[in-house]
Amino acid sequence: MSTLQTLAMVVYGLFVLGSLKNIDLVHFAKTKHQQHLVFGTAAALFVLWLLKAGIFEGLDVHFLGLSVLTLMLGFRYAVISSFIALIGAHIIGYGTWQSFGVNGLLGTVLPIAVTYFFFMLSFHRIPRQLFVYIFVCAFFPAAVGIALKTFSLGGYFFIEGVYSWDIVFSNYVVLIPLLIFPEALLNGMAITLLVIYQPTWVYTFHDKFYLDN
Repeated sequence: MSTLQTLAMVVYGLFVLGSLKNIDLVHFAKTKHQQHLVFGTAAALFVLWLLKAGIFEGLDVHFLGLSVLTLMLGFRYAVISSFIALIGAHIIGYGTWQSFGVNGLLGTVLPIAVTYFFFMLSFHRIPRQLFVYIFVCAFFPAAVGIALKTFSLGGYFFIEGVYSWDIVFSNYVVLIPLLIFPEALLNGMAITLLVIYQPTWVYTFHDKFYLDN
């Protein structure tokens, strides 16, 4: 493992352990609803991430689905759910185990953090309305998250010397404008359906904040 891979593995491990430490595992073990959400979303992510395309190994594009995951579960459970999905994906060849920490940190934690940042910002700084929740908390951060993930992961491959910048840019970074709208649309539509038909599945959504006013 390279220095960057080791550092990413350590930092990602700290996020996962910190998330596990700050949840009530006893309550989680007793709550079937929460278990179904965490493991169900992990399975959905696992399938979603396998639908990828790319020419060069590692420079693959696929939907993330992490904005809707974050809004459904909150930051800590989103990290745990995506961690489970990432392990399963790596077992069947999603990426090398040496790059597990990089994929976890840049591919999951970064987009999750972006979405949670926008959620907290909108909750405290913007009038709480349903359309604000859908567009500011799901649609827009999904676009920003996949753009940052793609650019940062491409930068990692360049810094590590795996590929030249020409290959990274022409086969990966240049696709960002084509990725942001579909990713935003997927997450925006998913969260819209959830808050309408299954609001109890969405941890960050409450009627008294976004509908009653």
